[in-house]
Amino acid sequence: MALTATVYTVDVSLSHMDRGVYEQLSIKAARHPSESAEYFLTRLLAYCLEYREGIAFSKGGISDPDDPPLMIKDLTGAWKSWIEIGAPDAARLHQASKASPRVALYTQKEPRVLMRSYEGARIHKAEQVEIYAMDRDLLASLADRLDRRIAWTLSVTDSQLFLDVGGASYSGAIERLSLPG
Repeated sequence: MALTATVYTVDVSLSHMDRGVYEQLSIKAARHPSESAEYFLTRLLAYCLEYREGIAFSKGGISDPDDPPLMIKDLTGAWKSWIEIGAPDAARLHQASKASPRVALYTQKEPRVLMRSYEGARIHKAEQVEIYAMDRDLLASLADRLDRRIAWTLSVTDSQLFLDVGGASYSGAIERLSLPG
């Protein structure tokens, strides 16, 4: 019997001072059985960090090869942002850069190893691809507190995340990286 996805409900009080976004979010996200806790948390945090009108999880989840894990489209259905999670290969980033005017990648992987994997690769508009490395210690701490119903108070300032989860406080940085080349 195939394993099914687990649905999580995350209520977020978001204060993203860097972008001037202050919202109360209620996110329902499915976690595929093959998805690590760190990947899933990176996907949730990326949703919060990128939050704007038109943001959505892909309908097919991580198993859909045609859509990114997160996307932002305008009311006409035109791409605004293609948001990847994890460590997509260079061909995937190349495809994304051709399909969307903005591409962002949020990764839970070791940044130096990830960047090495893109060396010498051909990626359309590589200089415009935004890459953000999540604080791996923060993700590990949050993974220990992962529950099917979560309430977060998330503040972002100067690329620093401050997160309250059930009275426990966590913090970590988001490192901005550039593709080699």
